Amino acid sequence: MKTLIDMHTHTGFSPDGEGTVEQSLAKAKELGLAAFAITDHCDCNFRYKADHYGDPEALKDGMMYGSGEYAPASIVAQYEAAKHLEGLNFLCGIELGQPLQDIEFAEEIASDKRLDFIIGSHHQNKGKDDFYWIEYKNMDLSQIYALLDDYFKEMLEMCKWGKLDVLGHLTYPLRYIQGDCGIQIDLSPYDEIIREIFCTLIQKGKGIEINVSGLRQKYGKPLPDLGYVKLYRSLGGEILTIGSDAHCTADIGRDISAGVEMAQAAGFKYLTYFKKHEPKFIKIEI
Repeated sequence: MKTLIDMHTHTGFSPDGEGTVEQSLAKAKELGLAAFAITDHCDCNFRYKADHYGDPEALKDGMMYGSGEYAPASIVAQYEAAKHLEGLNFLCGIELGQPLQDIEFAEEIASDKRLDFIIGSHHQNKGKDDFYWIEYKNMDLSQIYALLDDYFKEMLEMCKWGKLDVLGHLTYPLRYIQGDCGIQIDLSPYDEIIREIFCTLIQKGKGIEINVSGLRQKYGKPLPDLGYVKLYRSLGGEILTIGSDAHCTADIGRDISAGVEMAQAAGFKYLTYFKKHEPKFIKIEI
């Protein structure tokens, strides 16, 4: 049996998630995961309720506002549940989105001593909608590539800031551009900046994740794909987590075995989890 970990999951504390912390922990124990993290959303640009930012009717991602309330509540619930937990290697985590768009709030969350693990994610460019909401079929390719230009630039700046443990779903926009809309994108123009992102993470002792959510979605591939994981490894990257990006308990652990196989194909012999932001390595067993 392969070593299985799931380091990217959500509960009902995420506005787009379902289920309780306790239900997630029970599912992880049932699956016999070697390590398990709950990483509810904390999109830093959504710190306050929608009316703080203007007309709520104009905000497509309105449900995600108020992270200054629901993200800390998730941390409290995780921390309290862990006090009574046995038989599971559980990590208290958070998915910190767009930290540089409210750096004061990001610093506050990142310094929370209860956290074991932080995923740094970039879901939307400054002043733009989440990539989920953008109407790509109404855009020409030059406009889409302009979005990707800013995406990777802002992601690099987030990695330079560095108060994260792993970078989440490097190729996130492809879930929607290619997966949902069927628009083929050539990412080779971004090879240089992606190399710089990886080198920055490696220099800072940070890692990346294989996010397998794309396998159960129209995109049909992990985020990122094998080529980028191989590149990260070739540059000296050693810290690698795998996450289902589950938003309900039924998806916890789903397709993780495919992620393990991909890690092996990229040359990894160990997977990583974190305790108080210190990487711990688990040998991949076949």
